[in-house]
Amino acid sequence: MNPDSEPLFIQVARFVEDLIVDGTLLPGQQAPSQNQLAQFHEINPATARKGLAMLADSGVLEKRRGLGMFVADGARERILAQRRDAFAGQFVAPLIDEALHLGTTRAELHDLINRVAESRGMYQ
Repeated sequence: MNPDSEPLFIQVARFVEDLIVDGTLLPGQQAPSQNQLAQFHEINPATARKGLAMLADSGVLEKRRGLGMFVADGARERILAQRRDAFAGQFVAPLIDEALHLGTTRAELHDLINRVAESRGMYQ
């Protein structure tokens, strides 16, 4: 957890989302408890609870009384759709803004993106 970036409860939610997106947690499986998350990340259990509640409110997790939180059907697809919707505003727009400040041309930016993508194995 990085206390200098986004709020800790959002970081907890993002952590659990990442477990779902990468297939570590599948639909129907139990999500880590607030106490497990709090201990692992060395945070207050109330903070972990708030992150889990956020995921339950968005339909990613479902509460089962007395049992805990479980990954909802369609959770991975829901997370990916939300992240795709936010992608341009969170990542592409700031990239373009900085490129404009630096005087980077469109061709230079395309070339840079292609080189970085290749270095990460995206086009192999």
